[in-house]
Amino acid sequence: MQDHLPLDSCLAQFYEGEISKRELEGIIFEHILNNHRSFYLNGWEEEECVDFLCWLYPRLSRCIGNYRYEGASFTAYVTTLVRLSAKEYRLAEKEHRLIERTYWNAATADMAVHNAEPDYLPDPEPEQPFRPVTNRRQALILLLKSYCFVSEDFIARAAPAIGMGKEELGQMVEDMRNMRFEQDLEIRSLRERIYGQYFRCKTFEHRRNTSAEGTPRYYVMQKRLERAEKRLKNMKKALKAIKSGASNRQVARILGVPKGTVDSNIHAVKYRLDENRLDNGGAARPGV
Repeated sequence: MQDHLPLDSCLAQFYEGEISKRELEGIIFEHILNNHRSFYLNGWEEEECVDFLCWLYPRLSRCIGNYRYEGASFTAYVTTLVRLSAKEYRLAEKEHRLIERTYWNAATADMAVHNAEPDYLPDPEPEQPFRPVTNRRQALILLLKSYCFVSEDFIARAAPAIGMGKEELGQMVEDMRNMRFEQDLEIRSLRERIYGQYFRCKTFEHRRNTSAEGTPRYYVMQKRLERAEKRLKNMKKALKAIKSGASNRQVARILGVPKGTVDSNIHAVKYRLDENRLDNGGAARPGV
């Protein structure tokens, strides 16, 4: 098929059954790609034209059935479609780049905080088991309360100090994780939604700031930003209402002891910490 063959003759061949619709779509695709300047795609690189035509392909497919001859040729019809769609594509790509840049700028500070510094020191020596603790029940309760931060290596080192076998202690931690599975799943899901909502707020804020003040777009983005920030605030409030970490009642169920036993041990640990803080010149915890 020659590059400059009018698309009208190809459409006539389709109507006469000489070529299929898929073949006609391929001809239109190739014709636009090979004659992109005729379709007001000046300055477009070939790779960019291919991406644009792939994005446009569903519309090209629909335009074959939607075309009705009313004085304008099918070639002019396709040309108008391509010209108007190219403007929409450019705006959509610009919007995508804006959102991507906004997300990147918002995440850069967070990445800088969490990125670990390179370790130029020699490999540390293997860690030794913990020394035996005086109050094993309190240590076990604190370990179960901190189940989400306990690794297999930590369990192996802590088990002898508590006077338990590694398998027994590991099973207790696993039971606690299973008991907390639904709550932890809900917390992780809500945190991910909060993270996404935060980026939505940053996107609306950037769109508002790049719009001329007083224009309809400015006020639309301002309203969207206010709604997004209100929803983000409610989501954070909901997250605070969900108890993170094992409760004293759950620890008591794992250990098979009354909840009051766990409460008294936790209170004793907090009291001892407050005493140590006072001895070191720190402020006491309110209410103690």
